[in-house]
Amino acid sequence: MTTISNKELCLSYLRKYAVKDLSGIEAMFSEDIILRDWKIRVTGKETAVAETQKNFQAADTIAIAVLATYESDDTVAAELKITVNGSEELFVVDVITFNPEGLITSIRAYLGRGDH
Repeated sequence: MTTISNKELCLSYLRKYAVKDLSGIEAMFSEDIILRDWKIRVTGKETAVAETQKNFQAADTIAIAVLATYESDDTVAAELKITVNGSEELFVVDVITFNPEGLITSIRAYLGRGDH
């Protein structure tokens, strides 16, 4: 049996996010997920899915470039360059925590800067 690493799960989540695959993302969320960024904090799968859907509706296109990843036992941090609608660039670090079943229990997103 091949086990999918948390890093692979994280990259799968980011690919689904970039193509706005809401049902694919919903399947990755645990029931007790916490979703937090620089604007909001929501708890529970239903609310997190609704918040994700709002983000999708606000953007025509989303491109995600993974600049780096860092992995520990149950968490992956991904340094990202997110381009919204072809022109708005966001530099974000997503810290994604997984439960033993491989479901996402929390996503904490931190907005950064594009310079080094």
